[in-house]
Amino acid sequence: MKLHALHIVSELRRHGFQAFFAGGCVRDMLLGLEPTDYDVTTDATPNEVMRIFPQTYAVGAQFGVVLVPVPKDGEREIVPPEHPHAIEVATFRSDGSYSDGRHPDQVQYSKSPEEDVQRRDFTINGLLMDPLDDDRVLDFVGGRADLAAGIIRAIGEPERRFHEDKLRMLRAVRFSARFNYAINPPTLAAIRKLVVGIHRVSRERVRDELTKMLTEGHARRAFELLDSTGLLKEVLPEIDRMHGVEQPPQYHPEGDVWIHTMMLLQQLPANCSRTLAWGALLHDVGKPPTFRVAPDRIRNDDTEQIESLVANHMRFMNVEQMKDSTLKRFLRLPKFDEHMEMHRIDCLSSHGDLSLYNLVSEKIRNTPPEEIRPEPLINGHHLIALGYQPGALFKEILSTVEDAQLEGRLQSREDAIELVRNEFPLAH
Repeated sequence: MKLHALHIVSELRRHGFQAFFAGGCVRDMLLGLEPTDYDVTTDATPNEVMRIFPQTYAVGAQFGVVLVPVPKDGEREIVPPEHPHAIEVATFRSDGSYSDGRHPDQVQYSKSPEEDVQRRDFTINGLLMDPLDDDRVLDFVGGRADLAAGIIRAIGEPERRFHEDKLRMLRAVRFSARFNYAINPPTLAAIRKLVVGIHRVSRERVRDELTKMLTEGHARRAFELLDSTGLLKEVLPEIDRMHGVEQPPQYHPEGDVWIHTMMLLQQLPANCSRTLAWGALLHDVGKPPTFRVAPDRIRNDDTEQIESLVANHMRFMNVEQMKDSTLKRFLRLPKFDEHMEMHRIDCLSSHGDLSLYNLVSEKIRNTPPEEIRPEPLINGHHLIALGYQPGALFKEILSTVEDAQLEGRLQSREDAIELVRNEFPLAH
């Protein structure tokens, strides 16, 4: 990715344009971190960029942004906007007003990199780097000093930056948590003043920002900052209502549901799955008496697994009393490793007793997969052949047979047929 970004800068320079690395990649390199992506900023217009790099995707050309895909297997491909292997090339610009709270109503291209960085969000993201001049840094906004001091500071007037794009309020919280930086007082005051404006941002953008907070390894700090800024009450009122919801002290000596949930979030490692992360956040969300489900805050393709994590996390307390068939069905839940991890960190965030976790772990180790998910001994065709009529009874019969099979009481199809005939005799 970096080599391709260098190539883009070199080509733009070769054609007589200015070009630099910009934004988060510069910040991360100065912090000694490996950037996950690279952005390039230039005085070339989108049309000029597309002439130099014919295989591009004009994802935001009207705002001065073009994607240049990374060559794949020696070929250059046009890629969709969400493609992870593309370099964003943005033209120097100054922005007009932001009527929709996200995009400028109009942009004016510029030849000045100093003018361009004034429109960016935070000083630590407003740094430029010349990779062709020994990684020389261009700092027009005091970003290097804020990196050294550990400060998240809006560029220019904080309220104006947040009026332009309300999502920047959540980004300030996320960067503060991720780097353990303080939000400087004027920036923090602007967030607290403008929190209700977050409702102008689409659910999808809010969801994605919250998911990053949950999965970057600093979820507890992020959500405590959301709480202290007032953003939590606006974006996740269900979580805000956890404050003061008491729990039985013998099981939860740590305190109320809010404290327990924050302790659990602290256990989430960086780069954990988003379903585990959201499951951890929501696992006790049903305890506040005013809980209201809000599925629009979760990716549709994740909803089923998150709901399963929330619905099943209390079942671990019954594993010692479960019949073999019930326990094996429990172990067959999709992504059961996430259920195990949820239980583990739930315990560590309350009473600290991992005995049930260890019991289930041992059961998984000592039980062959074919015993947890065996091939069915009979099916509906066998029941029809035995003279049973298709209908609701089929499910009951097959479930009874499977229970006996999971408990080790049946070894063959003949055993299963005998059980069916004995327990579900045909009427004559």
